[in-house]
Amino acid sequence: MPRPIRAHIDPQAVSFNIENLKKRMPDATCMAVVKADGYGHGLSRIFTGLANADALALLELDRAGRLREMGWSKPILLLEGCFDKPDIEQALALRCDWVIHNQQQLAVLNSVLPLLRHTEFKPTFYLKLNTGMNRLGFDKGQTQAAIASLTDIVAAIGAPTPVMMTHFANADASDLHDTAVSPAHQHARLMDAKPPHWKACLGNSAAILNCPDLAGDIVRPGIAIYGASCGPHSAADYGLRAVMSLKSEVIAVQSVKKGQYAGYGSRWQARQDTVIGVIACGYADGYPRHAPDGTPVWVQGRRYPLAGRVSMDMMTVDLGPASEIKPGAPVELWGNHLPVDEIASASGTIGYELLCAVTPRVPCLIGS
Repeated sequence: MPRPIRAHIDPQAVSFNIENLKKRMPDATCMAVVKADGYGHGLSRIFTGLANADALALLELDRAGRLREMGWSKPILLLEGCFDKPDIEQALALRCDWVIHNQQQLAVLNSVLPLLRHTEFKPTFYLKLNTGMNRLGFDKGQTQAAIASLTDIVAAIGAPTPVMMTHFANADASDLHDTAVSPAHQHARLMDAKPPHWKACLGNSAAILNCPDLAGDIVRPGIAIYGASCGPHSAADYGLRAVMSLKSEVIAVQSVKKGQYAGYGSRWQARQDTVIGVIACGYADGYPRHAPDGTPVWVQGRRYPLAGRVSMDMMTVDLGPASEIKPGAPVELWGNHLPVDEIASASGTIGYELLCAVTPRVPCLIGS
């Protein structure tokens, strides 16, 4: 084992977090979002923890195929939909539902009506509205025509009743009303347009936790099932457990005198005689290079501040003048003792990015 860094993935924490979210909205369908290979955790590693989800959602057809190979038999939703006939053929073969968010996708759907009429599997279509985020979806002037067109398609092929969907821009705001595009405004926009017999799919992780009354009939938790925060409170405050713990060890210690420096660029300078711990983790492992001095690192049971610029393979922390920590001491970069959101906040980013950024050279172990 030339380097001690490891990412520990706990699928039981995924199951725990999904159950936590389902209890908040017991009447809703819980569709766990597993895009980006399960937010960087690895679909195969977390698969057993997904069993209590009612459905899964992602972008990639190949990953949908992998889920089917692993034994997932419940619904799978393609969040960006299908863009051409080969996409549709593959989606049908994999028994996937998909999102329709623009006129071109409706046109492609119309062009393959004979195929859709004769296929055994009939997908559920999710019609996405742009209610203020201005990313994907039909705008207000296009909505009624899109509903009419999709209604005709569904009738022609005998597909299930469609679902109306949108995506909240600010469900994680500390004040849900004092925001440019409020969840309440987006919810009202969707409900005003939705045919009475269609279901509504709105709630991302933040909405489930912060405004569940606006989340709809089908919810799409993402970051929350991985135990990271998506709102004004910490993941622990919401009762969520970390799924990934990034761990390593101290591989060297250095005694430095007051006024000496550590790291590239000599950014950090010792204010007193102290001990520097060198840890096997760097930006080539996925830790943010731009993390500032003072970013917390958990070493042998307590927090210590990052001291100096993160390099490719190593980082340095200030262990204090009386430190007795030796090489081999356990380190957690984020996880159960140190929330990933705290590291992300210190580094000017979000927990999503750090979880997705762990690089392939970091070995992964299953279990906490």
